[in-house]
Amino acid sequence: MKVQPVLFEDYCKGCGRCVEACPKHCFALGSEINARSGLTPITFDPTECNRCGLCFVACPEPYGLQPSEDTDPHEMFGPRRSDAPTPYDIPGRDVALPNVNDLMIKGTYASAIGALLAGCRHFFGYPITPSTEGAELMAKILPEMNGVFLQACSEVAAVNLMYGCGGAGLPTMTFTSSPGFSLMLEGISYMVGSEVPGVFVNIMRGGPGLGNIAPEQADIKLACHGLGHGNTQAIVLAPTTPQEMLDLTMLAFELTFKYRNPVVVLGDGYLGQITGKVKLPAEMHQPGIPAWAVHGDALHRGNLICSIYLGESDLEAHNLHLNAKYEAMTHAEQRAELFHCDDAEILIVACNTPARMAHGAVDRLRREGHKVGLFRPITLWPFPIDKATPVFEKVRHILVVEASNGQLEDELRLAASHKNLTLPTLTHLRRFGGILPQSHDIVAMVHQIQEVGV
Repeated sequence: MKVQPVLFEDYCKGCGRCVEACPKHCFALGSEINARSGLTPITFDPTECNRCGLCFVACPEPYGLQPSEDTDPHEMFGPRRSDAPTPYDIPGRDVALPNVNDLMIKGTYASAIGALLAGCRHFFGYPITPSTEGAELMAKILPEMNGVFLQACSEVAAVNLMYGCGGAGLPTMTFTSSPGFSLMLEGISYMVGSEVPGVFVNIMRGGPGLGNIAPEQADIKLACHGLGHGNTQAIVLAPTTPQEMLDLTMLAFELTFKYRNPVVVLGDGYLGQITGKVKLPAEMHQPGIPAWAVHGDALHRGNLICSIYLGESDLEAHNLHLNAKYEAMTHAEQRAELFHCDDAEILIVACNTPARMAHGAVDRLRREGHKVGLFRPITLWPFPIDKATPVFEKVRHILVVEASNGQLEDELRLAASHKNLTLPTLTHLRRFGGILPQSHDIVAMVHQIQEVGV
């Protein structure tokens, strides 16, 4: 018995073959995009249908037109059948390192060595001052370790190469500096949406625009709240010494796989270039392959990595999942160093190289008898407000020292507002364009605060 067709819009590609085949002109090209398929299906008016069946013959899609509503393609064939095995984690392992003398190396070299010790064997990047030396060291060492160094044609290409490598479950990284980091943001947002790991070492320089190659801290806002479009967050680590460049880069690789999310190591131009003593850890990490990876082998061939959700409810559910992950980061990953904070009446807040100047200033001010302490956030996102709250409740004045127009201060104020925390009197010392606050500037500002008596 001939039957009248039923149109399933989710499966129609809008090719128009049924429009040409129907003698009664029951079909027409559509104008509305289907939210689930992203295509524009045809429209069907059954009023004049004579059930000739020519549309069934013309339709190249096996599910777009069906003889009955009871043959819903969602239910016709049951769950998707696959002979792919159920993937599982192939665990990594830690390997003991021999005892070696401390190294005297610059910050970018320390970060590169930290990446190698964390198991990174795949580097993609584009040279940009003042971060290039880290990439140069990777270019020398990785081929000797059966690794891959690829200088991409641009930062845009580099981040997308990282997307593919991270999607295969492999540790990957790049070195860049402020203008280059800006170019990577779209790719970073794709990695966040697809839950792909990767480590971005951004050695900040003066801006906006090309600016200069001197140090600045004006990428804090970008790293903490501007990682591409949509609902994107990543842990942001702020080292202060070459030793921390190594240690926090290793930590970044641990965290990027723990949360399946990019991690940013945010240094400044001085920190990338200065030389300091660096002690190697007792162990290096040999990575495994996570269960979720699209690795190209038989075990993982049933996996899929994607950041596109055409259904609004599906995308909302994914964002709720990401939000829960961000919340877990916020609770578990706050890090800070506190120096002379137990009895501090005036508290200096600083990170990166300015924190070293602040440390020296606190030493001098303590010798003068002033109760001054230093709160150094190591994670800029999440800002370590839980560690700061007990200190803030005791001090009478906060001095934020930074090489930007209040970007670190904004992170402090935002975190405090989310905790409904009332801050004590707050002032700031800011420099721009590659000029960093100096210890004597900080000392002078504290003396001024003491004289005012706030």
